Parts: sequence; structure tokens; C-alpha cells
Amino acid sequence: MLVMPKKKSASKRVTKTSASPLIFADTQKSADHLYVGGFSVPDAFISFKKGRKWYALLNQLEFARGLKESSFDEVLSLEVWLEMAREKFEKAKVGYPELVATIADEFEIETFKVPADFPSSLAFKMLELGLKVDVCDGSIFPAREVKTEEELGFIREGNRCSSAGIRAAEKAIRQSVVKKGKLYLDGKVLTSEKLRSLIEVACLEAGSVSSGTIAAGGDQACDPHCEGYGPLRANELIIVDVFPRVSKTGYHGDMTRTFLKGKASDAQKALVDAVFKAQQDAIKAIKTGVNGKAIHGGVVDTFTELGYETTRGENGAEGFFHGTGHGLGLEVHEAPRVSIVSNKLKRNAVVTVEPGLYYPGLGGCRIEDVVAVRDDGAELLSSYHYRWQIR
Repeated sequence: MLVMPKKKSASKRVTKTSASPLIFADTQKSADHLYVGGFSVPDAFISFKKGRKWYALLNQLEFARGLKESSFDEVLSLEVWLEMAREKFEKAKVGYPELVATIADEFEIETFKVPADFPSSLAFKMLELGLKVDVCDGSIFPAREVKTEEELGFIREGNRCSSAGIRAAEKAIRQSVVKKGKLYLDGKVLTSEKLRSLIEVACLEAGSVSSGTIAAGGDQACDPHCEGYGPLRANELIIVDVFPRVSKTGYHGDMTRTFLKGKASDAQKALVDAVFKAQQDAIKAIKTGVNGKAIHGGVVDTFTELGYETTRGENGAEGFFHGTGHGLGLEVHEAPRVSIVSNKLKRNAVVTVEPGLYYPGLGGCRIEDVVAVRDDGAELLSSYHYRWQIR
């Protein structure tokens, strides 16, 4: 049903309350908006909270669907409220600043609390209209760090999609043949681009969308976020990192495996063994209340004890030079972190565990799984084997 705003006389108005959360974004870019609204909207829209209720202002294109599909407490008509804003400001044309000011007046809100990625232009115009804006340090929903059992199921599904992508990559590498040092699949050179397309098709067929997929070999894999390009070669380590978003829920998976087609050198074997040991030890150390910084420190100590030094020079860093892990959910990278930052891991938080070693000339290796933090240890939310040598 159409929810019409209630008119209030000036004499009955109450004192304006403390900061009310406000979001203006689409759900593709804003995990906060998808989290609170529970349905997908491709265009930016306003939602806000007053008291215990979350309200959304949707245009007629999305209004009926919002009533049926969203988890908002009340859905308001954007067109109705724009007309109210025109009356309030006595202007034929009004925008979102005037709309927010009208909401503030009708709902007796003096201060809005907005997420860190709130549009600055809208925030400045709100200030010009006399509203107060309190900007959060990050997400407007700190509770997103701790997942419900339902959310853990969504993330398991994301990792099932990750596994589908990695399985497709392994199959292509396994079926490839070596000619003059390069990998060939179906008579054509197997490139990072081709491998990435096979991964992304597999993810799509599994019910997710994978973008930014990494399929990088040789020295390219020594830049951890290099997606990879050009021919893949025999006897070189190939990092495959797949972090798709499940189309139905918006939750992600994230998994990394390292492969090698051909014959691995002793140095390559030792490198992979070191990364695997550091990763498995880190997983075993995770449980409720443990500091993520301590987990990361343990990985650093393992690499140091095994003789893998981290250096930084004019051409970049070598060794282990990124965090051990990060939170995962509606965003690929969210709270908490498992890194040099100190924070105690909460029960039912979800983190990746992905140490890596990178040495140009030798290659790069990263192994990543996703775990839920439990009182008695880490619960794996991802599953794929660790066999990496392919003959």
C-alpha cells in the first residue's frame, strides 16, 4: 500500500531526535543498502531510519517491487515526497537535498548519520540547508562484521561458485599441452585472458558473477592484484584467485589456488610448501577472541623461520607484503582484517586466510580459503583440494 506522510502541526512537534542513519546509493555499489533493504535496485535511492523503522523512498518503477520484495519497514512514494518538497521550498524543481530536508522536517530529524562512501555533493548541500551530517568511519552497520547462520550459508554458496571457477581453470591447465614452453588448449595458445574467461563462464553457470578474476603466471603473479595477460607457460607457477558475487544474494566467495603445468623445481616446491604450512597453521590458530594481528604475526614468523625474507626496493616488494586475510560478505573486502591492524576476531565473523610469497624469477604462490570464526576454532566455508602440480 502507498504510505502517505502524516502532517503535523507546529504546536504538536516534538524535540528532534539524535542522528538517524541515511543512505543514498544503489545496491550494486552499496553493500550497506543491500544489507538493510534485502533487494536489488540498480539506481541510487534514499533510505533512512527513524526510531526502530527503516524507510525507503522508491519511484514508481521500483515501488511495487519494493513493497513485495524488500525488507524495509515502510516504502514511501518518491513522487509524493518530491511534491511535498516543492511545496515546502516553493520551487518547481527540487532535488535530493531538498527531499532530505523535507524528510528531516516531517520526521523531526536534525542530524543524519551517513556511511563513509556517502556522496559528498549531497552532504555539502544538506549542510547548506541547515542539516547536520555525522559521517561514519566505514560502514553504517558495524553489525555486518558478525554473520548470521543464514549469511554463512550464503557465503558457502559463494565459495561453491569460487570452486567452480577454479575447477574450470584446473581442467583447462590439465588438458593443455606444452609446445615450445607455452601452454596450448584446443590447438591455441592458452592465455591468461582465455583462462579468465573459462573461469568467469563457470562462475556464471554456477549462479554468480566473477569480475576482476586473477589468472596470472610467472612474474606477473608476483604482483598480487595483477589479473594476468598473455600466454601461460609451462613450469611456471600460475595463481588463480576467484571472488564471485552470488547473483541471488549478493554475497561473495573468495578462493585462491596456485597451479603449475610441467615439472616444478625444488625451489618452487619449497615455496609452495612454505605458503601451505603458513596458511594451515593460521587457520588452526583462528578462534573467537584471538587477535587478527597475532595470526598475521604467526604467518610472518613462519616465513622468516623458513628463510623467506621480505624486502622492499625501488621496483617494489618481494616476499610476503600483504595482509593474511580480510572479512568477506556483501563486499569482497570488509571488516575485520587479519593483518598488522590489531582487532580481536568476533564469533561468527568471516575471514579469508591467504598468505603468499612472491619472488620475480621464481614466481608467486598464494593459497586462500574462507573460514567462519567459532569459539572452538575456524570452520571452513570453502572447499577445494591443494594438489597443484599438473603433469
